[in-house]
Amino acid sequence: MNALLTPRHSTRLRVAFGALALLVALPASAPLRADDHGRDHDLARQAFERGEVLPLRGVLERIEREQQGQVLRVEFERDDGRFVYKIRLLQADGHVARIKVDAVDGRVLGIKRRSP
Repeated sequence: MNALLTPRHSTRLRVAFGALALLVALPASAPLRADDHGRDHDLARQAFERGEVLPLRGVLERIEREQQGQVLRVEFERDDGRFVYKIRLLQADGHVARIKVDAVDGRVLGIKRRSP
């Protein structure tokens, strides 16, 4: 890893390159199936291409800034008929926050914190 990259930047790069690799590797004609848990990336890509959801990068930047933490994991799914990003964030105080964000408008729908 480049010495100029902070752990935060490194995580962002890994997330961005991982998402890009998934998008490039997937066929454009993959079916939209919210009930298939292994297809989060297909669902996210198709919803984004149709303009139905916000880009993940912008949502992550805002969450990291507002919640003061480092993203550990992101899931994309349909929850009660709406698209949501479920973000696990390691906060500076050692707590892990699970943040549920509406993928359409970026509203935080809920935050649960767990002690270290």
